Amino acid sequence: QVQLVESGGGLVQAGGSLRLSCVLSGRTLNSYSMGWFRQAPGKEREFVAFNSWSGNRTSYVDSVKGRFTVTRDNAKNTAYLQMNSLKPEDTAVYSCAIGVPCYSCKDPLRVDYWGTGTLVTVSS
Repeated sequence: QVQLVESGGGLVQAGGSLRLSCVLSGRTLNSYSMGWFRQAPGKEREFVAFNSWSGNRTSYVDSVKGRFTVTRDNAKNTAYLQMNSLKPEDTAVYSCAIGVPCYSCKDPLRVDYWGTGTLVTVSS
């Protein structure tokens, strides 16, 4: 059974930092590209960050470039999203996902499996 479990969300003041973790079980992370997505209240889910299976290629939505960093530790089957200089508009449920790169899709990852998400709330 494939499971993706996120952790590290919480309440933080604007300008603060959080690091989200995503632990994969039932598969090996180095067989997949992965991504982070978020869904704010009343809004559609949006792509946030992409990390290739090797970890060598990353991409980000423009609104988080320079503030968020996606990494992975394949030995721990874990991916991370370091979020700095957080803004109230970053408030959302953040979910990780694994899949394959998609160069003709709206998002850079075609998702095979989703995590359940962790809530990040940024206060002003």
